[in-house]
This record gives sequence, C-alpha cells and structure tokens, in this order.
Amino acid sequence: MAGDALRIDKLLWHLRLSKSRSLAQALIAEGHVRLNGIRVEKPSVEAKLGDRITLPRGEGALAIRLLSIPQRRGPATEAQACYDEI
Repeated sequence: MAGDALRIDKLLWHLRLSKSRSLAQALIAEGHVRLNGIRVEKPSVEAKLGDRITLPRGEGALAIRLLSIPQRRGPATEAQACYDEI
C-alpha cells in the first residue's frame, strides 16, 4: 500500500540516491536538489508520482522521473524500478 507522496529526503534515501537520510538533507540544504525544475528548500517537501527530480551525480547531474513511491529502502533493483532516468 504505497502512498501518493513522500518527503523528498526520505525518497532519495529509499531510492538509494543518497547513502543516508542526513546526507540527503544536506544536499537539499545546500540547494543541489530540484523538483520539477524548482530548487527544493526544505527536506519536508513531498514528491509525487510523475515528478522530475534532479540532483548532482559525480561531475554531472542525474535527472529522474518518479514512477512509483517506494515503501522502504529495499535492494537496488527494487529502488531502480521506481524511477526512469531522463
């Protein structure tokens, strides 16, 4: 029973795009995360199905489209099934 939205800090952690929730919160605080092209200012902002999320990855950036909301931080294959890279 997955919800329709999830806090973005928790989402990044569940999707294995951040090693911990506190690191996800730090990325957000530094202004590196965008939701639908708008800089995320608070970790409590909720991401919904179909949203586009952009964050730094190595020397570039990773842009994803959210396909489903994960219930937990599961294996990498389960996490990757929840989004498409764009």
